[in-house]
Amino acid sequence: MRNVMVLIDAVGGSVMLVDKNNYGRRVEAAEVHYHETKNHQQILQARHSQVWRPPTDVMVDDEKLTVVVEVAGMQMGEFHVTLGSQYLTISGVRSPKGQGQVAYHQLEVRYGEFSTEVTLPWIVAEEQIIARYEDGFLKVELPRAKPHKVRVTRKKQDS
Repeated sequence: MRNVMVLIDAVGGSVMLVDKNNYGRRVEAAEVHYHETKNHQQILQARHSQVWRPPTDVMVDDEKLTVVVEVAGMQMGEFHVTLGSQYLTISGVRSPKGQGQVAYHQLEVRYGEFSTEVTLPWIVAEEQIIARYEDGFLKVELPRAKPHKVRVTRKKQDS
């Protein structure tokens, strides 16, 4: 269990979780909505307003780096896989499906914009990258690039 306290800004309608051990360190922020049910019960609904990081596993063997990201409930095209010179970035937006206007009793599944970044330990063979999304997991395999031999030639002498 995290050692945090909840600060509620009643005027601005925001919530901030603060680390109790380091009061100045913000843990996460949320947007707050107040709802009143038919029975006149008041419910506080908090939505995360920051970019969140999905659970990510990174496995390495001699031939490839495998990245597995848990992003259940997504469709093809709702996330982006970007390869930089030293990083692999996976990002997207997960939206609630068919919820309509509801008040949450418990809110643990994260929605909204997400991003995760993995540092690449070596140069990747870009043309051989495989990315698959199945059963709520995005799996990206990044094969190690083969070393290239460089041909060394002798400089011609001017006559």
